[in-house]
Parts: sequence; structure tokens; C-alpha cells
Amino acid sequence: MNFKNISVEEKEAVAIVTVNRPEKLNALNVDTISELHKAFEGLDQDPDIRTIILTGSGPKAFVAGADIAEFADYSKKEGTRLSKKGQELLFDYLENLQTPVIAAVNGFALGGGLELAMSCHFRIASDNAKMGLPEVSLGVIPGYGGTQRLPQLIGKGRAMELIMTASMIDANTAAAYGLVNRVVAQEELMAECLKTAARIANNSPVAIGKAIKVINEGFKSNASGFDAEIKAFGECFGTDDFKEGTTAFLEKRKADFPGT
Repeated sequence: MNFKNISVEEKEAVAIVTVNRPEKLNALNVDTISELHKAFEGLDQDPDIRTIILTGSGPKAFVAGADIAEFADYSKKEGTRLSKKGQELLFDYLENLQTPVIAAVNGFALGGGLELAMSCHFRIASDNAKMGLPEVSLGVIPGYGGTQRLPQLIGKGRAMELIMTASMIDANTAAAYGLVNRVVAQEELMAECLKTAARIANNSPVAIGKAIKVINEGFKSNASGFDAEIKAFGECFGTDDFKEGTTAFLEKRKADFPGT
């Protein structure tokens, strides 16, 4: 299958999926989300693929966020649809994939990029990685599961602080928080992920698929939180703060929020 924004490479029982938009720091747009869905769907149905590694192209970014220029003019209805479709097509879909997915976080993982990494079954980061959910600096909230998965991974208090301050944390802090499993040198990241993927591939794919399912079941007490996130995310698109935040970003200036 040919893709415009991603590439898929198979190494024996391991597939490497790479977001390939380096000129945009691998930012997610609607087309890339659709391509990722198709790639994961095909790989999950391939009995020869036992593990998937997801990464970004180039030395700077895993996925630096969503492509803000694509949705800066969206209405509340369009924003709600963007969040709902994205969660269904990729983020929730990825989290529940029966083939394990390792996020090889090789640089910036911000906004939708961190949400994508958190949807993977676990994360290994390079020592230059930076992570954060800066959406509130644009007058919006994380809309691809970030308000739900981040507290699950690092705890409510740390998640509240990280989201409200729109801050970035480095790889070692992310490891200390439990956001990533471990940190390795940038040049060793793919080798480490391949080694881990090979160990997974030696085990029963049926048992692993069931393990993924039942582990995820244990976190479903807040399932309605995702619906609340979709609704609130869409509502942000009808505010003056969102208009100011996205306009300032595209104009490369500091936002001056009216707060309405």
C-alpha cells in the first residue's frame, strides 16, 4: 500500500511505521490520521507481523502536534467532529489494537503527537525528546484523548499542572513520571525498540492480544471522560480565545487572550 505522509517498513516480524512530514515536524493532519489508520489496520490483520514500532522521520520530532493551519477556522461543530473522528479512527483504535505498538519517541512529541504516543501500548524515548500538551496556549484543550490518558499514566496532579501550564518536559522527567518506560541515546533508540519488539514477537500473539484487551478494560471507569473531552474540545472552537490563540500561532506572535 502506498502512502503520501507515512512509510511502512517490515523487518521480519516487526513493522516500523514512520510519520514522514519532516518539513512540518511530522505534524498530524486529517490525511495523515487516515493513512495511519489504514496502515495499522492492515498490519493488525497480517499474521506475520507480531509487533509495530511507531516513530517520526528526521532527528527533531516524533510528531510535533496537530497541523494547526488545518483547523484554525473550524466552528464548534467542525471541532467536535474533528475530535470524535480522530479518536475513533486512530487514537482509540490504536490503543485497542491487538498487535502491540511501541512509540519510539525521537524528539518533540507535543499536543496531538504526545496523544498519539500515549495511545501506543508503551513508549521508549531518545534523550533529546521533549513532551507536552500545549493546547491551552491556543485557547483549546487536548482533543485526542490527552485529558484522559495523561492522568492515567502520570497521575492527576502532574497531568493538571502539565496541561494548565502548557509546559514541556524532557525525556528524563517523562521517565520519572512514568510517561515513558525508559530513555536511551538518540542513536540507540531504534535498536532498543527493535530489540524489545523482537522479545515481544517471541511470545504468543493470542495471549498478548488478550492481555492488551484486559489491561485496557481496567481503565474504562472514566470512559465517559472521552465523550466529555470531545464536547469541550468542540466548544473551544466557538470562543474568542481559540481565534486569538490560533491566529497568534500562525502569525508567530504571543497570544493576548480576551477570555471569553
